[in-house]
Amino acid sequence: MTRRVIVEPMGAGLTRNWDVEEVLFEGRTAFQNVLIGRTAQGISLFCDDERQSTELSQLVYHEALMIPSLLLAERVERVLIIGSSEGVASELAVTAGAEVVDHVDIDAEAVRACAEHLPYGYTLDDLARAERGEGKVRVHYRDGWQFLAEARERGDSYDVVVIDLPDENDDPEAQHNRLYGNDFLARCAALLTEGGVVGCQGGCPTMWRNQTLISSWRRFTESFGTALYYGSDEHEWAFLSGRVDVLDDPGAFVAEKIGKAGFGESTMDEDALRANTVPPISLRR
Repeated sequence: MTRRVIVEPMGAGLTRNWDVEEVLFEGRTAFQNVLIGRTAQGISLFCDDERQSTELSQLVYHEALMIPSLLLAERVERVLIIGSSEGVASELAVTAGAEVVDHVDIDAEAVRACAEHLPYGYTLDDLARAERGEGKVRVHYRDGWQFLAEARERGDSYDVVVIDLPDENDDPEAQHNRLYGNDFLARCAALLTEGGVVGCQGGCPTMWRNQTLISSWRRFTESFGTALYYGSDEHEWAFLSGRVDVLDDPGAFVAEKIGKAGFGESTMDEDALRANTVPPISLRR
């Protein structure tokens, strides 16, 4: 049994140690180091020494990412997901009623490792069907920027576009950073149907590492007529959703819809949406 301690950077001068009791998979893909192993939070995924998801909290994370955007949209028939290697986001979109889910991830090795070793998200059979384009979910191993350009040329459109990537950082070599900028948001917005939504993992609201959230919030408020904040009350991340048109009270809008949406068992409810859609004062200022 291989044990490991992963030292995860949390902020300036701050790290978090993860005791990995057993390494189930470890490899260097073309884009990142991927490790999947057993921790005190269950089987967990790490990319470049950053925790991406754990068996314990992945549903809290993925529902906080997906449900506010799915509720904010006028309809949920066609969904585009960029990143989110595990496949849980695709499953949530189908549960919400999507007939077509295009899942775009640049790292085929990471997606396949997740399907093989994680007890949540795609199974290997699910992934094989999605790779063949059979069923509602279609997996594309492509660069997100390039996929958007090709989708625009084809005339494709989506009701919801969700960006689920590792947090922004100051590494000039990190290729995912460009998928957070205003230009990329504009490319996503250009594919939206009327009343469509772009959603994103926005960053962490804790004051010792909130700079990426502040930057993301600024971009969303600049890029969209309506920007919705959702700060998970059981996770450390915050999530942003944007619509081109203007809604007076998007928090109330999504809270009222959740009881009628038919999501089934969920980690959030109407009270959570009403309470957690107020941005922290550092954003409101």
